[in-house]
Amino acid sequence: MRRAAIRLALAVLAIFMFQESGGAVKPGVGGGNRLSVSGDQIVNAKGEPVVLRGFGLGGMLHMENFINGYPANEEAMREGLLEALGREKYDLYFDVLLKNYFTEPDAEYIHSLGMNLVRIPINYHLFEDDMNPRVIRQGAFEHLDRVIELCAKHEIYTIIDLHALPGFQNQHWHSDNPTHVALFWKHKDFQDRAIILWEAIARRYRDQPWVAGYDLINEPADPTGKLVFPYYRRLVDAVRKVDPDHILFLEGDRYARDFSSFTEVWDNVVYANHDYARPGFGGEYPGVIDGRYMDKDSLERDFLQKSDFMLSRKVPIWVGEFGPLYTGDPKRDETRYRVLKDQLAYFDKYGASWCIWLYKDMGLHAILHQKADTPYMKLVSSFLAKKDSLGADAWGSSDRNIRSIMAPIEDLFQREFPGFDPYPSGPNRHIRQLVRHMLISEALLPEYCGLFRGLSEKELVALAESFRFENYVKRQRLEDILTGREK
Repeated sequence: MRRAAIRLALAVLAIFMFQESGGAVKPGVGGGNRLSVSGDQIVNAKGEPVVLRGFGLGGMLHMENFINGYPANEEAMREGLLEALGREKYDLYFDVLLKNYFTEPDAEYIHSLGMNLVRIPINYHLFEDDMNPRVIRQGAFEHLDRVIELCAKHEIYTIIDLHALPGFQNQHWHSDNPTHVALFWKHKDFQDRAIILWEAIARRYRDQPWVAGYDLINEPADPTGKLVFPYYRRLVDAVRKVDPDHILFLEGDRYARDFSSFTEVWDNVVYANHDYARPGFGGEYPGVIDGRYMDKDSLERDFLQKSDFMLSRKVPIWVGEFGPLYTGDPKRDETRYRVLKDQLAYFDKYGASWCIWLYKDMGLHAILHQKADTPYMKLVSSFLAKKDSLGADAWGSSDRNIRSIMAPIEDLFQREFPGFDPYPSGPNRHIRQLVRHMLISEALLPEYCGLFRGLSEKELVALAESFRFENYVKRQRLEDILTGREK
């Protein structure tokens, strides 16, 4: 009890110093919690191994369509709501939403599960205006500071994850990309801006020991396969000049799966893969999916292939994202839970730290999903059903109701362009992205934004407060598995 009281007192003191210093703990305050890399382990200041386990906090400082309920990408949604609400109401809605998305009960709940990590995805738009590049917005760190402080208070480490970079580091919506082109790899100006942003982040948190480190680029995807590692070299050098001590988390190319172009290992760096297992999205398990028999052994082999760089060089492994999708159908979801348990077993076998995707959403992926009777869900429930029926989201939706449209396009490409193999996943996913996620979703966006038109300030506050912890339902079975209560 005495040790626990001392740890709590130190954590509170660290947070006080963090606030007093404008976002940086003075050196030595709470420094015993700082993490670093030693061999193939993450260790604290005493040299004790620390395995990081926790959740990705998508939907707050970086939003995604299936997490927050809108169609298309975040920037397009924000532009639509600004037009529908006007500046004053728009600012009110998002300010209240961000203040309520992660609060004290969230940190308490995560700590109660025995978890020690929150990965915080951030969108560069919150920190920099495209029409005023290289200038950090006033107040840009307000909400990030608050999440880090709350987590530190409850002895939870945080990893700051740049999820959406200027120019888009990959081809999909989750980099806030309205197109299918990753311009980040084509324009040095975008790359320079990302370095300036990371320098500002590192400068602010370099003395905060409860920040485990910086996840520099979420799911980079360079079609040439030649540019990711050289850019990492430049980015790592820049961050190290500002903050030489925090761990840097580097994800592989091709959406955190490919380390073939990585030619060396750097000090105090953790290399990260993402391990989305195919049976977690549908099909018999064990069984044949997409022409391949898949069971626990095949999933483990896939993981080992993605982890070969780390294992062969004896450095830590961090699985920055993984997790199945849930359907609400007990029989189908039973398969997903089995996949999850098999993944957690081989993570433990190889000593991998992990961070499951996701903490909160509308019911597809996360451990918490919003109650059906919140003001927000009452507003958007019919729209969510329409969005689902049209297969608008690229992640987790189905084209079952629009096969009469999709099948002829797929047949056309198979017949007329048999050699067409677009990066990164071939023609059918490319078609799905262009037709469903871009064309249909863009057409749906005005309908979503129209739901907010004419609402009073009181109504907007109620909508935004729907994202508070008490307005969510937990997925008990998922909790039991993640905490080890169910093996």
